[in-house]
Amino acid sequence: MADVFSQLYIQTVFAVKQRQALISPAWENELYGYITGVIDKRGHKLLAIGGMPDHIHIFFGLKPAEALSDLIREVKKASNAFVKENQFCNYDFDWQNGYGAFSYSRSHMDGVRKYVLNQKVHHRKRTFEEEFFKILTDFGVEIGQKRMFDFFVPD
Repeated sequence: MADVFSQLYIQTVFAVKQRQALISPAWENELYGYITGVIDKRGHKLLAIGGMPDHIHIFFGLKPAEALSDLIREVKKASNAFVKENQFCNYDFDWQNGYGAFSYSRSHMDGVRKYVLNQKVHHRKRTFEEEFFKILTDFGVEIGQKRMFDFFVPD
């Protein structure tokens, strides 16, 4: 085979460990810019990034040369280190294990991009849990016995 031709649009969603609201508006754009650089350097194309203090959505074009799980592991690892090195957070920042990943056709690109970029408006009406369960339902993802979220429980 000569070359690989692909069109893979993926939205990933993952949360701060124990769903703590640690991503501050004061530095979220720096975090998003850093994550954009990680994705671009690995040969993928960022289409939109947005989120809330407790979770993040990333919409991108995935190049098939890298497994999605490898990319997300690197994004989490590198961005976690970035937050700690820059001392953005006064608390122990880390990403929760696991993530959601959903594929879209080209005809859905504009809608998904707007959805990702407008998370703060969107979450005025719906919690993260409601949002995530709706996405899972819309995509027909069976939850079964999978653990969905780890929540912070104060002492």
